[in-house]
Amino acid sequence: MPPLHDDAVGRLLERFGPPVDDVVHDMEARAARESFPTVGPAVGRTLALCVRLSGARSILELGSGFGYSAYWMARALPEDGFVVLTDRDTERLRAAREYFERGGLTDHAVYGHGDAIELAADLPGTFDLVVLDHDTADYGRGFEAVRELVAPGGALLADNVAVYGDVLTPAGLVATLDGEPAPTPRTEAVAGFLRRVDADPEFEPYLLPVDEGLLVAPRVR
Repeated sequence: MPPLHDDAVGRLLERFGPPVDDVVHDMEARAARESFPTVGPAVGRTLALCVRLSGARSILELGSGFGYSAYWMARALPEDGFVVLTDRDTERLRAAREYFERGGLTDHAVYGHGDAIELAADLPGTFDLVVLDHDTADYGRGFEAVRELVAPGGALLADNVAVYGDVLTPAGLVATLDGEPAPTPRTEAVAGFLRRVDADPEFEPYLLPVDEGLLVAPRVR
């Protein structure tokens, strides 16, 4: 599919907002070496903006990897704020802990090892922001697991919701891939997730054309 914006706009998006520090540089270099997907600096800055604007003090992230997006958000938290990182890979969580230590953010992180959706199901209380960045094929299940964990006035965020192809037709949200008539299981899963959030009266979803598409859905009631 065509990019959501051209390279010039991408460079402009990366020009403003929190700076890229040495820890972020090292995480990006690691991602390149290992071909590991991260949200990238444009989405990282947008996530930080969401933290700033919402005044969030508590964040839950499903699918943290080695902490790239969580690190961007943690830097924007107030002194008493925290982010819960989740991942099933022990080595990635260990790396995330080291990056947070290097960035002086140890007190802002809680680490959950295991399946992100299963971990979310056992968490008490609510969070100001809940971020879905695990396997997009499981975004629907992820939403069901965290829906009640989003505090009223808080928001759900989901990355990579526009990367798999067109999901909007005159008939509504229906997954297709680059105009092909038959959707793939993954595009159908993403479209199903978008339909579910869009139909939920307690959420007001917005799609931001940042990198591969960032859904921001405040909980309005």
